[in-house]
Amino acid sequence: MAPVVIIGTGLAGYGVAREFRKLDKTSPMLIISADDGRAYSKPMLSTALTKNKSAAELASADADTMAQQLNAEIRTHTRVSAINHAAHTLQIDGENLPYAKLVLAIGADPFRPAMQGDSDQVLSVNDLNDYQRFRQELEDKNRVAILGGGLIGCEFANDLANSGHYVDLIDRNLLPLGSVLPELVGEKLLTALQQLGVQWHGHTTAKRVSQHDDGFALELENGQQIHADVVLSAIGLRARTMLASRAGLKVNRGIVVDRYLRTSASDIYALGDCAEVEGHLLPYVMPLMRGTRALAQTLAGESTAVSYPAMPVVLKTPAYPISVLPPPPELEGEWQIEDEADALRARFFDQNNTLRGFVLCNKATTEAGRHAADVPGLLK
Repeated sequence: MAPVVIIGTGLAGYGVAREFRKLDKTSPMLIISADDGRAYSKPMLSTALTKNKSAAELASADADTMAQQLNAEIRTHTRVSAINHAAHTLQIDGENLPYAKLVLAIGADPFRPAMQGDSDQVLSVNDLNDYQRFRQELEDKNRVAILGGGLIGCEFANDLANSGHYVDLIDRNLLPLGSVLPELVGEKLLTALQQLGVQWHGHTTAKRVSQHDDGFALELENGQQIHADVVLSAIGLRARTMLASRAGLKVNRGIVVDRYLRTSASDIYALGDCAEVEGHLLPYVMPLMRGTRALAQTLAGESTAVSYPAMPVVLKTPAYPISVLPPPPELEGEWQIEDEADALRARFFDQNNTLRGFVLCNKATTEAGRHAADVPGLLK
């Protein structure tokens, strides 16, 4: 009997495997991992320095333990070179393996910064092995330059500053999360980060990075020069689509799937950071978890469409806590802001006076669920 095959051992891959095993205890399952297959929570990577957690401490289980828990075969350090969806086979090291159903949970790659010079020495933290290398590079070093002042860049800036590092944060926007937050909130987040010692370089980008014996020299578009011991890129993610594209599956910004997380080929599914669901590319935990539960039902024989209610994102910046549900891009409307001493509420209303997004700060973050209930969902 051909197995259910899952490619990927991140939150999406292991998540759908766990949910499937709740419904089906015995069907054969094969999980393929390009790395060592350790289970861990990716969102913890941008807060681990404050907690002084090593990569080993962030891992909750190794591949052997996960194989036992899931009653599955797990192949580590293994890459799928091709998919033949007509024959229902995968090619691994020249071997053709059959599958009954195939799940692509292959994640996303960090954008590489478009810079001159030694850009190949710029680090990114996208998985546990990346974090381990980052920690090693940080040993006995103090100055870190972060490229990108979005969600991940701000989280790492807060984490690094908390752990005693000097941080330069560089972004093309005038303020942190400039494409997401109202200006007042961006200013307050910036002030909080600056109070930790973070140096902000807004409305510019790094155009050249040069490695020297004593670290890195960064030349910014605005003419500024920055010295850093380590350079970290946090300028966004790009869904991994090459494997699917080579197999003839439909891809766009991500691997194109419908409400049932089905790709354009029968018995192949995709979820998580690699999947574009009905036009939505949502690299966040809440939509991923909803996808794992829905897809597990489908794999177990009960076709189940995923639904996306309004799902706010928690920004892990303890210097200035924020919960944000961005309004749809290009939607016309206006922000209405209530700024209190210990709570800020910014609500975005469209032209029909319907709440379409919000930003809640400090003590107001506890109200995210109540506000989300008033916002129309993406997929009902």
